[in-house]
Amino acid sequence: MGGMMSGTTGAWMIGWVLLSLAALILTVAGGAWAVRARARREPGRPAGGAIPPPDVAEAQAVLRRRYAAGEITREDYLQAKVELEMT
Repeated sequence: MGGMMSGTTGAWMIGWVLLSLAALILTVAGGAWAVRARARREPGRPAGGAIPPPDVAEAQAVLRRRYAAGEITREDYLQAKVELEMT
């Protein structure tokens, strides 16, 4: 034996290394998924996740209030929403 690992010990070490790598990959992938899922759920944010400038955020809030109050139609609301997201 003089310094060499037996076949069983080497196989266990390789198995643990592979298991550790799989756990690391799953952790990183799970974290990325969680960040993307949270970004999608936050209202008032564009698809890219950037925070809109204060004037745009205020305009979006006014637009939502006017639609909720029935002052504008659904079509007008959707069109204005798209235009605000492009700014």
